[in-house]
Amino acid sequence: MATTLLVYLHGFRSSPNSSKAVMTKEAVRAISSTDNPYEWYCPQLLASPKESMDIVTKHIDQSEVDRIVIIGSSLGGFYTNYLAEKYQCKGIALNPAVYAARELGPHVGMMTAYDSNELFDFKAEYIDELRSLQINKITEPDRYLLIAAKGDELLDWKEMVDFYAGAKQLVLEGSDHGIADYADHLPVVIDFIEH
Repeated sequence: MATTLLVYLHGFRSSPNSSKAVMTKEAVRAISSTDNPYEWYCPQLLASPKESMDIVTKHIDQSEVDRIVIIGSSLGGFYTNYLAEKYQCKGIALNPAVYAARELGPHVGMMTAYDSNELFDFKAEYIDELRSLQINKITEPDRYLLIAAKGDELLDWKEMVDFYAGAKQLVLEGSDHGIADYADHLPVVIDFIEH
């Protein structure tokens, strides 16, 4: 019996209640069995990238599992690269912000969360924290799955494709940053988690 820890990391200004997180959780629950159990972990990430990664690595380090799979959307995809390299495990990136410090530089200041309108302060020092977490090149592309949407209105899909050269890639015609048609592509995600 091998237990898998599945870590899902949401995007900037998002939460564990995002539709992709909820859909993935339900799909993982459906494949989890007594012979092949999956442990689901989807924390509310903090504004501070360093504090967010401290929380996640602490959870991973304390969990007694046989394998780890990290999945992340947008900023969560950036964190996925960091963690998948740190733990030499599988990483699934959904429209990832591969260069998060550059992408989020213009967003320093007061922000609201998408689903709660709760205010938080995205500080300039967090950009430095993102820089310190930057992975410039993935070491084993076959450990990664990229889902990139050509219709992503926030990030450049071509940059994602270049970054994950050699990895399994699903490049969507159209779609959007949130991957509105994610349910259609979830079987590919689950297949990659299982095999």
